[in-house]
Amino acid sequence: MPGLFDFFSYKGLHLRNRIMMSSMCQYQAENKDGNPTDWHFVHYTSRAIGGIGLIFLEMTNIELRGRISDQCLTFHSKDQVPHYKRIVDECHKYGSKIGIQLAHAGRKSVIDGNDIVGPGDDPFSEDSPIPRALEIEEIKEIIGKYGTSASLAVQAGFDTIEIHGAHGYLLHQFMSPASNHRNDQYGSYHVFPVEVIREIRSNIPKDMPLILRISAVEYGKNGYDFNHMLNFIPYFLEAGVDMLDVSTGGNDPVRPKVYPAYQTRYAQEIKEKFNIPVISVGRLENPDVAESIIRDGRADLVAIGRGLLREPYWAKEAAVKLNQEVKLPGVYDLGFSV
Repeated sequence: MPGLFDFFSYKGLHLRNRIMMSSMCQYQAENKDGNPTDWHFVHYTSRAIGGIGLIFLEMTNIELRGRISDQCLTFHSKDQVPHYKRIVDECHKYGSKIGIQLAHAGRKSVIDGNDIVGPGDDPFSEDSPIPRALEIEEIKEIIGKYGTSASLAVQAGFDTIEIHGAHGYLLHQFMSPASNHRNDQYGSYHVFPVEVIREIRSNIPKDMPLILRISAVEYGKNGYDFNHMLNFIPYFLEAGVDMLDVSTGGNDPVRPKVYPAYQTRYAQEIKEKFNIPVISVGRLENPDVAESIIRDGRADLVAIGRGLLREPYWAKEAAVKLNQEVKLPGVYDLGFSV
């Protein structure tokens, strides 16, 4: 079996290793239009210099109304392409591939005065704003905006796209019986995400992998179990998804007990059942843990989040521990010499 530092290729995506930087909100965007700033340029480029195979931009929203906060990114206009292309080109310069995670916060937006929307009028928590139920025509418009953002991402040079269908954001809200009580066609839990997948797939190259992040299980009241999600995966694959990024929870304030690889078993079962590439995430920053997940065939990529907030050169640190060779640009390797 391959290891953490072996190449990974799927369709047109070719990675120098199997380490993925997980999407993590930075809350540093220009609040007028959601553009990335110098913060993002430095943040993502430094991880490319650090040797990461696949870098994912943070949750990037398809419209201004879809942001969690007014410091969150959006990608909805052609005028924004140069802002993103600058980051993409610089990450490519240092050998990393880079993806963008497209999303809509739905009822989890906390922007004062925002038109907060969702499948219905159920708030995320007792302290959250009450959303407005989307009309069918509005849902169709949002689906089209996913396609627009995907097309813009292609123009900016991104190597892959991930649809955020987890952690309680809009797609996840439609997938869950805890938040979707509609009586129309969008009351069928898979319909909205399937239409979004098809729209994005039609706006990106055939050889560009399309990734879907899912919450395999929920933890709160009326939350779904793993079988609920397993039932929908065939629909997602038929619509055009190539890989699944497997997380859990987020549609309720209830949180699970967290420990290294606590979500990996869900990724492994999906990989075995559907014979597709999967990404595992969830406290995987211990190099021995990350390596074992790949070596054991439990996932194809490991996504590192907080570990890469603490250490931009996590890949080099892991390589040293695992007796692997990773060459950093410039004089950075001197910092790891004995």
